[in-house]
Amino acid sequence: MAELIQSEQIEQAVLLIRGQRVMLDRDLAALFGVPTGALNRAVRRNAGRFPPDFMFQLGGEEAGILKCQSGISSLGHGGRRRCLPYAFTEQGVAMLSSVLRSERAVRVNVAIMRAFVSLRRMLAGNEALARKFAELERRLEGHDKAIKSLFDAIRELAAPPAKPHGEIGSM
Repeated sequence: MAELIQSEQIEQAVLLIRGQRVMLDRDLAALFGVPTGALNRAVRRNAGRFPPDFMFQLGGEEAGILKCQSGISSLGHGGRRRCLPYAFTEQGVAMLSSVLRSERAVRVNVAIMRAFVSLRRMLAGNEALARKFAELERRLEGHDKAIKSLFDAIRELAAPPAKPHGEIGSM
């Protein structure tokens, strides 16, 4: 099989909630090819494998904000949800492959882990670039205004997008 899922598809599903990069149960279920309810039941059967730093449930306000930001009428794929969505951190996503035990789950999990690593590298690269620009700007301080405006333009282009999905909650 070529590539099971596109890394862009995974990266778009990664959200910033409570200051952590997470993926929602509905998005993970779609990637793993299982209903959201089945994924959540498997997690509940193995609750000891999912401590709070691996997974947490969104509050009502967070779910409402998410619903407004994503422009969907429901947080479920086909209608109503019985409970608020669950958010899985990178460690929680890794644990899912041991709970879902299918060949597809293993392959999807590998692709998701690679996407998380790629996002981490990209963020680290932007931070390193920002430090280098700041250092160079300090060395050129007092010189031509054109150079300063060039640095301002580069810094604006190199800045990460303004919270692509927005940060949900502040708990």
